[in-house]
Amino acid sequence: MSKIEKAWLITAASLVLIGFIIFGGIMAILKWDFTKLSTQQPETNSYEINENYQNISIVSDTADIVFVSSENSKHSVECYELKNIKHSVRVRDNTLIIELVDSRKWYERIGVNFGASKITVHIPQGEYGSLSIRSSTSDMKIPNDFKFSSIDISSSTGDVTNCASAPEGVKIKTTTGNIYTEGISTGSLELSVSTGKVVASDIMCDGDVSVNVSTGKAYLTNIACKSVLSKGDTGDISLKNVIAAENFSIERTTGDVSFDGSDAAEIFVETDTGNVVGTLLSEKVFVVNTDTGKKEVPETLSGGRCKITTSTGNIRINLQK
Repeated sequence: MSKIEKAWLITAASLVLIGFIIFGGIMAILKWDFTKLSTQQPETNSYEINENYQNISIVSDTADIVFVSSENSKHSVECYELKNIKHSVRVRDNTLIIELVDSRKWYERIGVNFGASKITVHIPQGEYGSLSIRSSTSDMKIPNDFKFSSIDISSSTGDVTNCASAPEGVKIKTTTGNIYTEGISTGSLELSVSTGKVVASDIMCDGDVSVNVSTGKAYLTNIACKSVLSKGDTGDISLKNVIAAENFSIERTTGDVSFDGSDAAEIFVETDTGNVVGTLLSEKVFVVNTDTGKKEVPETLSGGRCKITTSTGNIRINLQK
């Protein structure tokens, strides 16, 4: 390495070090609050709803969405948002509509913004019509203070927590976000994630519970339903105290399947390298097959079919005493 090259390297390293020192000094003055580095500061806008409506439709981008029971029985929406990236709030066709309105010029899109925007929906406890939410990276929380006729939520990387019942059905879909739902009654339940996690508990479902994952894990606990239908690749699925009137139909590639005090009239499980283990509540006619895995099942000859197929996965099923 020549003397000139060494000089340039020393100069570059010195400039980087000076940059870190200056940045550290500035952040120390700002008490390491990165939101103060934003080129646009957020503001809070409140919208009072005076018109009647039944349904709620929300279309946003990165804003977290929270439903809160209003103490004064008034209907309002509070948006914590950037000046030129606001949400419109209006009632049309019996629907409360909350939509993102991005009015920025092209040059206003150049900058740095820290801190998440947020939509807080203040409505009285009670029953409403359909709830539809479409967003990208939003986290969402819907408490059990509310009941909707149907719920349809779609998000990319945001987590969704739903504790609201919906007699017509609940449908929640995320990509890398997690789904949590508990303490609800519904006509059908459809949960779908890619790399996220599904946690569903304490659920009464008149129809099917459908859980589809890619590499995410699924935990089902204390559920009564018509059937459990689940497809996935490498994600595990656990069923604890899950009772289906008709069947379990579960497919996995490398994911494990476990039962803990669960049962259905008929059970169908198929995996490649995943193990199938656990306890059932009633006798079954077991039809099991594995290529290289071990298999241990009760020698019972009555009850519905329990067909389990794996390639290299082990099969160990017992009856709960």
